[in-house]
Amino acid sequence: MTDRVVGRRIVRLVTVGSTMDEVARLAAAGEAEGTVVVAESQTAGRGRAGRAWHAPPGTALLCSVLLRPPVPPARLSTLPLIVGVAVAEAIEAVVGTPCRLKWPNDVWLGGGVTGCKVAGILLASRLAGAAIDHVVVGVGVNVAVPVSDLPPGATSMSLEAGCALGVEELLKPFLVRLDIGYRVYLAAAGAPSLAPWRWRVALLDEPVVVEIAGERREGILRGVDDGGALLLEDVDGSVVRVVAGELVRGPARLARA
Repeated sequence: MTDRVVGRRIVRLVTVGSTMDEVARLAAAGEAEGTVVVAESQTAGRGRAGRAWHAPPGTALLCSVLLRPPVPPARLSTLPLIVGVAVAEAIEAVVGTPCRLKWPNDVWLGGGVTGCKVAGILLASRLAGAAIDHVVVGVGVNVAVPVSDLPPGATSMSLEAGCALGVEELLKPFLVRLDIGYRVYLAAAGAPSLAPWRWRVALLDEPVVVEIAGERREGILRGVDDGGALLLEDVDGSVVRVVAGELVRGPARLARA
């Protein structure tokens, strides 16, 4: 595909502190958009809210992608959802089991109605004045992480598929789908349809708690708006937009018709 963006160059490393840090270093040195860094292991991998991301060498897809979208910074809010869809589509293509997407950056697989976490997404952006200089998209997927190394509430692709899977089986379909999704995102000037994400939304119409800057807000999850913000129905029936926060399942006492 001559107009391919994602995966124009792939840098493969055995061990790195963090693929995100490596991509940020390359970006600062003028690296072209679409470069991907993949590592067999990380010594300082991180997830959302600074949490550590650990997996035995060769058992997880650990990669980061350099993007330079020519869109207003405010339009970056939909990009994590586009990446989430690409991860879900790639996992579904390999495993054959539907994924669920938990706002804003988790991918769930198997484990019954909702599933267990199989992947996480983290984005970091750098501005140049009022414009975007670059975005680093970090992705971690439990491909063949042993059960003994999985944290509570997590799963792996191999565990759900019931057979051994390799990281390379996921890398190519992920890069292909991310490239397609990113080009759609660019064509829509950062405001693409979020229908593919909404089809997979986890906890829809369920009571949830959103932790925002140390405060907890309870409500019913009603999806996302076109800008990627979470829509939370309050106890009085009003709907509140949440643009950033940590989402967890809420107490059953919030459930209502």
